[in-house]
Amino acid sequence: MEDKKKMKGLKIRSNISSNKENSIPETFAMFKDSDYNGIISSFANDHIYKICLLKSGEGIIAYDDKSILVKGNSLVFTNPSTVHSWKPLDTNIKGFTCLFTEEFVNHHLRSNSLSRSLLFQVNGNHVVTLDHKSFEHIYRILEQMYKEWQSSYSAKFELLRSYLQVIIHESVKFLPILSHSPQNYKVRLTDLFMELLENQFPIDTPQQRLKLKNAYEFATRLAIHTNHLNRAVKERMGNTTSQIISERILKEAESLLRCTDWNISEIAHALGFGHTSNFNIFFKKRTGQAPTVFRKIANNPSSSNYG
Repeated sequence: MEDKKKMKGLKIRSNISSNKENSIPETFAMFKDSDYNGIISSFANDHIYKICLLKSGEGIIAYDDKSILVKGNSLVFTNPSTVHSWKPLDTNIKGFTCLFTEEFVNHHLRSNSLSRSLLFQVNGNHVVTLDHKSFEHIYRILEQMYKEWQSSYSAKFELLRSYLQVIIHESVKFLPILSHSPQNYKVRLTDLFMELLENQFPIDTPQQRLKLKNAYEFATRLAIHTNHLNRAVKERMGNTTSQIISERILKEAESLLRCTDWNISEIAHALGFGHTSNFNIFFKKRTGQAPTVFRKIANNPSSSNYG
């Protein structure tokens, strides 16, 4: 019971350390065995990358409309784009959990060969069942990582990244062999972009804020260069990445103006605009009307006949 209370209030931010060598704040934590249920539940929908190795016990992990029974010898990957929940079916679950934030993910972990890993995928099956040999191999790596994380070694975070690279490479080996034709790659990339875009909507409260607002931010989340994303989207959709993003933001803006009583500054903030004036310019350029005028006409169509 005491462990559960401790886990309930646990936050990864309390495990932040600083790598003075590189002057980069590190956000990484590891947990083992008795902490497993609390950790995987506590961070089910937080903006955190998670790698979990289940040694024994079982539970159900749910992604949107899909539920997967996870048993021993399973490796689970989640990222900030995979909304999920965890329901333990066993009180004696054992395994390792790695948690880390975007700050910990550098270009080495997002290299071309690793970007296909389940860790960075937006959709698909994020659970891998390992054979005995593969499980023992990854378990030993995580066991060593756990020791290093608890150590006082000054360059331990650099070492932990290296171990993570090995685990991610191992996960790539379990992926089915995909067609590498340029056309299939562009189709897949465009589909992932559109899914990321749509997953940000609808905006439900004035406190909610759009996280991905331009081509660069989407490309970063997808672990590719902006030019690659732009070319794929343009060829598949006929419009540029920026045009598609702008059209979707405009659609949401019109919906919020029609269906809510939020003031213009609240709508501007929720849609990712730093200043209300920028939102006004954006909206009027695309509709020919100021947001206030659009709202007035939407709520009272007869007013469009005035004057």
